[in-house]
Order: sequence, then structure tokens, then C-alpha cells
Amino acid sequence: MKFQVNRDVFSEAVSFAVKLLPQRTTLPILSGVLIEATDDGLTLSSFDYEVSAQTQIAADVEEPGVILVSGRLLSDIASRLPNAPVNFSTEDSRIIVSCGSARFTLLSMPVEEYPTLPQVGKESGLLPADQFAAAVSQVAVAASRDDVTPVITGVQLEVTENSISLVATDRYRVAVRNIDWDSNDSGLQTATALVPARTLQEVGKTFGNAGTISVAITNSDDRELIAFKADRKTVTTLLIKGNFPPVKRLFPETVDNYAVINTADLIEATKRVSLVLEREAALRFTFTIDGVTLEAIGSEQAQASESIDALLTGQDTVVSLKPQFLLDGLGAVHSEFVRISFTKTDNPNKPGPVLITSQSSKDQPGSDDYKYLLQPNLLLR
Repeated sequence: MKFQVNRDVFSEAVSFAVKLLPQRTTLPILSGVLIEATDDGLTLSSFDYEVSAQTQIAADVEEPGVILVSGRLLSDIASRLPNAPVNFSTEDSRIIVSCGSARFTLLSMPVEEYPTLPQVGKESGLLPADQFAAAVSQVAVAASRDDVTPVITGVQLEVTENSISLVATDRYRVAVRNIDWDSNDSGLQTATALVPARTLQEVGKTFGNAGTISVAITNSDDRELIAFKADRKTVTTLLIKGNFPPVKRLFPETVDNYAVINTADLIEATKRVSLVLEREAALRFTFTIDGVTLEAIGSEQAQASESIDALLTGQDTVVSLKPQFLLDGLGAVHSEFVRISFTKTDNPNKPGPVLITSQSSKDQPGSDDYKYLLQPNLLLR
């Protein structure tokens, strides 16, 4: 193999290929990046049996071939090469990388032991990349990070002919966002795909400026996977097996008791007042016609409170919320104002979940169809 490639293009391609690889693996072969050089350019691939990444870039290929090399080492090298064309060549089991006056000799890995990448089925539909990236960032924050229950570490994609609903929960909160999409299956009723949240977040970051994203959901050999394609890049991941909890039914149809607050003011006040809290403690929020008062009862040495403006509709309400969970929802609202709605339960002493939605102005609801439901810790009177 022998080729020359642009330094910046190559560095970005290697970085993309290794981004989803696990930090540690019991099979060293899976830490490699497969580089295939043909007359059409280079294809860089990575695969760990769960997630795969593949990208194609232009290169001046003098001798076609296939090599496998340590992915993270190659990524570190590529990101620090001088500003000059990168030259690759092979000598027996060695890979020579030269760029300007820099020269590296790497040991190749056995290509014949590398697994075959999964085959992607036909395209299921197209997504607007910017909307999808925004929806993922809003929803994935609510996915569980506890691997003990894998089914809630993912984001559920509920697909119909014209829209996709993204849903995530960790049992303490639920986030939902709907976006439009163009399905290739006219008359599609409903399909679901439970995608690992970490992978979906990387897809959103990588493809957010791509214009459109092609999505393919594939069932083959008892392996369900989803593929995302854009800008000559492809990411595939196995779907999580199991039944996602029916959390969308927790959202109320209407709520009569709510407050509208400037989002930035509430975020800053929450961060300030929670400074005195002990870990896992909650903030008390008192909503009245005069505004909202935040109170933190920390240790004996420190307490804090702050009041900010709020426009309340309905009765005075007091709730206790974990500040970080609240901040996650507020950070995903993406609007100048936020509506915090107070739901009810059959038990007057037990608060219902708090519903957070975007608000375009003090009297105009937002239009992005984002909803974040947060369970209070307790009702304080």
C-alpha cells in the first residue's frame, strides 16, 4: 500500500473512526482502524461488534491495499502532524507514516482477524440534520447512565410515516421531542428503535451540520441495527433489546397551574442557591403571585435563598427539586422563557411531576414540541 492524503482531511477521518471505540477492550484487534486504499480513495472503518463507523475520503493512491493499525495511536499522531501532505507506505508488517520532517513507524495488525462490518439495509427515510441533532441533545440527557438496566440507557425512536418521536428516561425524569421526517415507507404505522444514548449523541454532534441524515433500520440474522449516513460517513449500532417503559402516558393532556420564568434567570439562580447544598439534596421552590423563591438548607454553616420574577397562573405551589435534574431540563429548552407546570395526583400531600416546556414569550408557548417531566422529591408547605 502506498498513498498520499491531505493532513487535515485524514486527521478528521481518523478521529471520526475511533470516536465510538471503547476505551478498553478485551480483544485488542477491535481497537484497530481498517484503512482500505483503492483508485477511488480511502475508506477508514472501525467496529467493535456493537458499533461501527466508516468514512470515505479522497487520496492519491499509488498502490492499493488494506491495512489495520491501532486507532487511538494513529489518531494521536494524525492530530499532531505538521502542516504538509501525509504519506503512507508499508514494508512487510510495518507501516511508515511521514509528513514534512516527521516520520513514524507503526506495527500493522492482522487484517485477516478483523471482523466483517455489518451490512446496512435499504434506507428507511431522511431526517433534517440540524433538527435531529437538537432533538438528541434535548432528550439524551434524561437517559440512564446505570448499565444495570440497559433498556433505559437508550433513546427510544418511535417512527411513523411523517414524524419521529425521541423519548428517554432514567425513572426520575422523562424527556420527549418530536421532529418531522420523510419516510420511504408510505403508510407506515409505527416502528421503534431503542438506540444507545451515547452513540446517538455522537451521531448528533457529528452529523448536525450535514443537511440531511439517511436512516436505515435493519433486521438480519437476529441482529437489529440502525444506520445513520451523511457526508460520506456511516455509523451503525446494534439496538438495545427489551421493552422500553411506556413513559409517554405520564404526560398530562392539560395543566392549569403553571409559572412562566426567564430561563437564564432561573438557571443562574438555581446554580447560585444550590452552592450550599449537600450532595443529592434538593432545592425548595415557592411559586406565588409575587414570583418564585429558591431556598437551600445546607449544613448548619450555610443556607441560601433568592427570589426572581415569575408569572404564575393558578394557585401558589411549593415543590422540591434536585437542582441538576432541573438544570438539565432548563438547558434543553432553547427559549428565552420556560413554562413550569405543576401536575396533580390523587394524594393532596404528594406532588405530581413538574412539566418543563419552552415558552417563546411570557404569553406564547414554544413551538419545538419539547417536553421534560421531572419528579419532585417531596411537597413542602
